[in-house]
Amino acid sequence: MRRFFRFGLFLAPLMLAGALTAASQRPAGAASFDGNWSVVVITESGTCDRAYRYPVRVVNGQIKYEGEAGIDIHGKVDGSGKLSATISRGDQQASGRGRLTRSSGSGTWSGKSRTTACSGRWEAERREG
Repeated sequence: MRRFFRFGLFLAPLMLAGALTAASQRPAGAASFDGNWSVVVITESGTCDRAYRYPVRVVNGQIKYEGEAGIDIHGKVDGSGKLSATISRGDQQASGRGRLTRSSGSGTWSGKSRTTACSGRWEAERREG
C-alpha cells in the first residue's frame, strides 16, 4: 500500500485542479466552484495503486487539502471551471488538469518519482456542507 508513497493520497487534492492560467489573483467566477469535493483518482498506467478517494476543498478558486503532512499542492480553478495543479512530496511529483462543473468534474493526471511513473484519470463530485 505504500507503493509510490500512496500515489492517490498524493494526487487527490491535485486532481481537483485543471487547465488554468498562471495569474496570481483569483479569476472572476472561480468562487462558484468553492466548496467540498470528493475526488477519486484512478490509475490506468503504471504500478501505482488502482484507486483512492479523498475529500478536498476549493476556497476562492484555490485548492485546499488538509490531509497528510508533507504534501505540497499548488493549483487553481478558473471562472470557467478549467483547472490545473501540481503536487509534490519528496522526490515524487504529479500534475493534473481537467474541468469542474457546478456539481462534478473530471480530467487526467500523470506523475513520477525516481523509480516509477503512473498516469490515469480523476473524477470529482461536489458534496454538501
